[in-house]
Amino acid sequence: MTIRERVQWVFRMSLMLFILASVAFLSALTAMRYAVQGREVQVPDVTGKRSSEAQQTLMARGIGMKVEDRIYNPLPKDAVVRQSPPPQTTVKKGQFAHVVLSLGPQRETVPQIDDRSVRAAKVELLQSGMQVGEVSSVYLPDTSEDLVLQQDPAPGSTDAATPHENFLVSLGPRPATYVMPDLVGLPLNEALSKLNAAGLKVSKIASPAAPPSAPGAVPGVIAGSGSGNIVVAETPGRGHPVDANTMITLQVGQ
Repeated sequence: MTIRERVQWVFRMSLMLFILASVAFLSALTAMRYAVQGREVQVPDVTGKRSSEAQQTLMARGIGMKVEDRIYNPLPKDAVVRQSPPPQTTVKKGQFAHVVLSLGPQRETVPQIDDRSVRAAKVELLQSGMQVGEVSSVYLPDTSEDLVLQQDPAPGSTDAATPHENFLVSLGPRPATYVMPDLVGLPLNEALSKLNAAGLKVSKIASPAAPPSAPGAVPGVIAGSGSGNIVVAETPGRGHPVDANTMITLQVGQ
């Protein structure tokens, strides 16, 4: 075999190996694409179906089902009112479809719960076959704390879309707000007197960690509240708005 023939043979073999490698790569790519597509399915339309039937239909496609809410609706009880993702959406197997089920047409009348305590309102709702929805609160002068001020849907309603009753609760009059005084440098007794006079309370009194050379010293513990203890730091700091519910911490030293 001449050198030219050898070169041609090597070229033909190289070309054949390249073609075979390309075919193998394309085959693997196609198989991977089919495998990925095989794990994707279209969400079936389960709207109007009973909960059990809808779950079976979804499971047949490899999709789970989660009940997000239940609402009043002309559809029979436990029928699917809404679904997400929508029908014909492509999803991966193992994902969940979120559904809203029907409670059937509303039969309960919304009870009147305003001017009642939150506990009494919750009991009344449960006895009426309804549920507690969102509870908002607001400070309001001349009102008692923990009193229901407003409700939605309105009492007496028979056309509510949901069994959840939302209501607004009073927190009572807003606590008096003060500006945190500068207590740094004052004896602890004097600082406490100033805070008590304003109706403010100290939640914690702490001391810096004692140096290692101090025998028997315990970090963070105050031996007493005598005049020898001086305020060296305060939280919140000077000028910060505070009220009777604010957690105030004083750090003292000798």
